[in-house]
Amino acid sequence: MGQRRSIAGSRILITGASQGIGRALALEAARQGAKVLAAARQEPLLAELAAEASSQGLAITTVAADVTRSEDRVKMVDAARQAFGGLDILINNAGIGATGHFADVDFANLRKIFEVNFFGLTETTRACLPLLKQGVKPAIVNISSIAGRRGIPARSHYSASKFAVQGFSEALRAELAKDGIDVLVVSPGLTQTNFSKNMIEQKALIKLDHLRGMTSEQVARATLRAVAKGKHETTLTFQGRLLVWFARFLPRFVDFVTKKKIHSLFAQEMAERRRQRAAGAASI
Repeated sequence: MGQRRSIAGSRILITGASQGIGRALALEAARQGAKVLAAARQEPLLAELAAEASSQGLAITTVAADVTRSEDRVKMVDAARQAFGGLDILINNAGIGATGHFADVDFANLRKIFEVNFFGLTETTRACLPLLKQGVKPAIVNISSIAGRRGIPARSHYSASKFAVQGFSEALRAELAKDGIDVLVVSPGLTQTNFSKNMIEQKALIKLDHLRGMTSEQVARATLRAVAKGKHETTLTFQGRLLVWFARFLPRFVDFVTKKKIHSLFAQEMAERRRQRAAGAASI
């Protein structure tokens, strides 16, 4: 566990704040009395967020920025300094996804996912460190995924990016302990957002029903509770915690179940391959 802190009065930068979990985080943090700087690429969506906050008697500062661009990362830091005089909490929420089996995945899409989900996160963190070191009970909060705790078939590239976030966070937590900066990881499970609609590619035969998941607002509240408590690792949804438990203590069982699912999806293809091999052997 890290430091306990109050959300009220904290200066918070949230990336990917125009939609989904990021938008819910910005509104909920503002309701709890935080000074919120919401960053995202699309200015019209940020304007809608600011207007919604204002209609609820809340104030949210916005900045249009892309976490993959060095000049935009500087822009976020400058905005936090100008608006609040510093920064206490960085929530790295910006992320993209794609589905599809690895053999069919275009390398450009794999690189794009890592540019946003991993390098965008690490370099935004690097840019904000000078401000965070001067902050009050500072914290870095990395929004990861259950897919960063157990690899999900047909989501190998997304899972890999989130595993990278997990490893980076664990190492950074130890490195920044001397500076009094907490590094927290929140791993949502299925969440009711537009994330699946905004994926850069969808080729998975295995479908996940996001409508059965938590709402963005529930994830936001759970995330801010974890931040207030200084909880290093937070895994959301009962199913998500169950999967992580099985993956840790019964990994062979999880492997068996996932392989069985893949075999059922590709039964026809596998049968055709066996037929071709048999025909080839008979012709020799």
